[in-house]
Amino acid sequence: MTKRMIDLLISSILLVIFLPVIFILGILVLWLHGMPAIFCQQRAGIYGKPFVMYKLRTMTNHLDCNDQLLDDSQRITRFGRFLRNTSLDELPGLWNVIKGDMSLVGPRPLLVEYLPYYSKIQFRRHEVLPGLTGWAQINGRNKISWDERFDLDIWYVDNRSIFLDFKILVFTVSKVICRIGVEHDSDITMPKFSETKFNETGKGQ
Repeated sequence: MTKRMIDLLISSILLVIFLPVIFILGILVLWLHGMPAIFCQQRAGIYGKPFVMYKLRTMTNHLDCNDQLLDDSQRITRFGRFLRNTSLDELPGLWNVIKGDMSLVGPRPLLVEYLPYYSKIQFRRHEVLPGLTGWAQINGRNKISWDERFDLDIWYVDNRSIFLDFKILVFTVSKVICRIGVEHDSDITMPKFSETKFNETGKGQ
């Protein structure tokens, strides 16, 4: 059985099972965070091709006095933290897997704005479909540095197999249950990989 067939089979089963959960969580998101319930954002997929990734929204749309969005730390709610800590916000991503934009396992899809700053080696993470979970996620998730994350992503690209994917899925479940590595120190999410950091890691090498 091929990786794509496994992705389709497992993600379809999981989507059917969790559809009522997604529906209930979506109603709670609408109530606590406002519209829309689903957060849609362009991410870089295989070969860097942009696609729209779906997640349950974990933040409000509250604005400051200048009509600008407040900082993430001010907009995320207690319920939003719960969704992130339990990875329940990722459930709509199963539709991305069914569509073929993502795989169950692979390097996590990052922002499209990062694409111009990858080195040639770092860009190799786009040789495979991005995943709902990945080798970097079970080896530190948001607790590791960007350099470590990219090293782990490239290692996965070079060593990927069905057995490794199964191992990653099993460890992902255990880490989510134990809530390991969800937050990055005092930040609610991992800090953005800034243009300065990209240049430090060797743009275009």
